[in-house]
Amino acid sequence: MRNFVKVAALAGATSVALAGMAQADSYTLQSTFGLNVPSLGYSPQNFAAMVEAMTGGDTKIEVHGAGDFVPPFEVFGAVSNGALDMGFDWAGYWSQQIPVANIVGSMPFGPSPDVAMAWMFHGGGMEIIQKAYDPFNVKYLPCHVVVQEAGGWFNKEIASVADFQGLNMRIAGLGGLTLAKLGANTQLVPAGEIYLSLETGRLDAAEFSAPSLDVGMGFQRVAKYYYFPGWHQQAAWDSVIVNMSVWDAMSAETQEIMMQACRANITFNLADQLNAQAAAIASIREAGAEVRRFPDEVLADLRVAANEVLDEQAAADPLFAEALTSLRTYMDTVGEWTALQAIPPAK
Repeated sequence: MRNFVKVAALAGATSVALAGMAQADSYTLQSTFGLNVPSLGYSPQNFAAMVEAMTGGDTKIEVHGAGDFVPPFEVFGAVSNGALDMGFDWAGYWSQQIPVANIVGSMPFGPSPDVAMAWMFHGGGMEIIQKAYDPFNVKYLPCHVVVQEAGGWFNKEIASVADFQGLNMRIAGLGGLTLAKLGANTQLVPAGEIYLSLETGRLDAAEFSAPSLDVGMGFQRVAKYYYFPGWHQQAAWDSVIVNMSVWDAMSAETQEIMMQACRANITFNLADQLNAQAAAIASIREAGAEVRRFPDEVLADLRVAANEVLDEQAAADPLFAEALTSLRTYMDTVGEWTALQAIPPAK
């Protein structure tokens, strides 16, 4: 467990000792990820430690890993029906029930992490997403932003979009729909099963996350090529989801503390991830995997297919359409700032 977790836990324990024997509120959280998964594994533990410290030990969250109570892909349902108080997830896992979750989970050619955060907290994003979660009795707390992902691990070269035809690839969300449109056989495989699927040839390719997470999963030992950029997921939200009855029973102060703990968790993990990428890429190269970029022509064709998928999803779901219009408009609006500040690369 990271040093921050230890410090926060110590601070919480000290506060409890000073406060006496008051009974703490206790909640159970299960993650969709194993607690040993790099970055994503300890993220809900960071969140729980901060909540405990910020409440002076009055609120405790017991964090469990994937499968401790329910299978990973059943966490949302368990939170919705009250079997679990809370979950920690990648939002895109629930896109079958909540199509708009794909916008925050994996928008192809979408916003960078900083723009994603600005839209979520200041551009109306959180309000739109919550409207989609309300019918399921779930409170949505954006709590972790994954930086730009890699384009994925491949055991064949990608020279044109024709090379996706017939490819068996683990890829989720809207990126998966985009590649399916181009003829790939896409599937969602739990994180813990990706390595074996690549090793045995069940999968020809797989995407999971950024290099700092991927290297810890060992994919560099079972794949030849590591492609960039992560066109399918320029930023991805992981979230704490809370049963709405549990959330409503909390005091306004505790609710605010949980939201602020999530914001602090986002900041901590964003810096941690950015710091880790260079060393991770170096380790991947040392293991023998070849680091490449997709050809520009491939990226151009992927963008066309991705926009078709986005528009199709918007036509099928009003909240998806609302979120897509909002985010596209926001990206255009704040994009001027980026363009004005752009400095040409050194010659």
